[in-house]
Amino acid sequence: MFPPDFAWGAATSAYQIEGGWQADGRGPTIWDTFCHEKGRVFGDQSGDVACSSYELWEKDLACIQQLGLTHYRLSFSWTRLLPDGTTQHINQRGVQYYNKVIDDLLACNVSPMVTLYHFDLPQALQDQGGWVSPGIATHFDNYAKFCFQTFGDRVKLWITINEPQVCAKLGHEDGIHAPGLKEKGTTAYLVGHSMLLAHATAWHSYNSEYRAKQRGAVSLALNSDWFEPLDPGRGEDVAAAERELTFTLGWFAWPVFVTGDYPETMRSAIETRSKELGYGGAPRLPTFSKSDPTVLGTADFFALNYYTSRKVRPEDVSGQTLSMRSDQWAEDVLDPSWPISGVPWLAVFPHGLRKLLNYIKDAFNDPAVYITENGFAQVGPLQVEDRQRCEFYRSTISEVAKAVQEDGVDVRGYFAWSLLDNFEWADGFSVRFGLFHVDFSDAELTRTAYRSGREYASIISKYKSAQS
Repeated sequence: MFPPDFAWGAATSAYQIEGGWQADGRGPTIWDTFCHEKGRVFGDQSGDVACSSYELWEKDLACIQQLGLTHYRLSFSWTRLLPDGTTQHINQRGVQYYNKVIDDLLACNVSPMVTLYHFDLPQALQDQGGWVSPGIATHFDNYAKFCFQTFGDRVKLWITINEPQVCAKLGHEDGIHAPGLKEKGTTAYLVGHSMLLAHATAWHSYNSEYRAKQRGAVSLALNSDWFEPLDPGRGEDVAAAERELTFTLGWFAWPVFVTGDYPETMRSAIETRSKELGYGGAPRLPTFSKSDPTVLGTADFFALNYYTSRKVRPEDVSGQTLSMRSDQWAEDVLDPSWPISGVPWLAVFPHGLRKLLNYIKDAFNDPAVYITENGFAQVGPLQVEDRQRCEFYRSTISEVAKAVQEDGVDVRGYFAWSLLDNFEWADGFSVRFGLFHVDFSDAELTRTAYRSGREYASIISKYKSAQS
């Protein structure tokens, strides 16, 4: 059994579903800019319309009710509220929209979990340097405080930043996400540092100014695969798996939950590689100064996005130039016994989630955990009777239950990704994660429950009935 107040949810993000990219005073984001440049996204698609949830919110609400969710995770579009990213200009139409969404959810006994930043930085702030500009933490804090003040009387679960590791690496190292930079081995670490400081600043603002009255909880959503050695009996493989877990999850979880600083193994690996390549600049992984906000303890729960697992062995980095990949010198290997879900990177291994939950329990002081994203991808031809995804949800939720019942992990909720088929970043609309199929060829953008959506609704109903 799950706890009586277990959160059964689904998740979305603003840019991926809302559309209305120029509607009612919304300002441009880095993803608007990125998508409008040819060759960046599959089929040159964009989130200009997406699921049109800005216009069709009532349809989304009907999907939420059909599933029987107790919680719904959404993100605010920063520029729909603050078009230039600052509080100098507040867009009241955006405020009205999110007020309606929150009020409608609560009227249906669904609790909102709100993410403040899900990849869509205001373009006006990117023009000033984005996540490496000196004032970015202050801008984010002002935005966060505006949201706490405006919506915090009703929102009790907040995520400051979604997947800082993905934002930093894919957007500033690999260049396949907005803003599309390929500044290898340097900028991603600066971006991650800025995001940690922005998160910590906003957490302290909530803690000192809003918590006593609003009584909510604040965290940041960290993504991680589960990594295990290709050969558990080979020390080099064990060390490589530990390094990759450190560079993915430990990068942000260690400062927040353990020491207030980056993992020493991560810093040592980066410094060693810098020396090997003759890099003479400032340390690539920044240090925290006494004037920075305290990062340790700035999470009221552990928010985890998990999708897949990897076997790991050392990678030969001789001849490689400066990069994050050469810093961690680890190579991922797919276990051939794991089925592939739609896209090549997404191997299905639900037991990996249980292993990762146990690792989090042991490494990060037994925190309360919300699984804030977990899902299964389809690519065409699409199957509305998606039996493989049904089995995925049954198996995954079973593994979560075992982590709770048998391992004592304090899991408080599970959010499926995603409520709807949506704009899946660089893959456009070619990859589908939804519990509801969206017909993007239909002007009405009709939502139809996949079999997996009906299966998830049945699982939720079963556990609700058992608890009543």
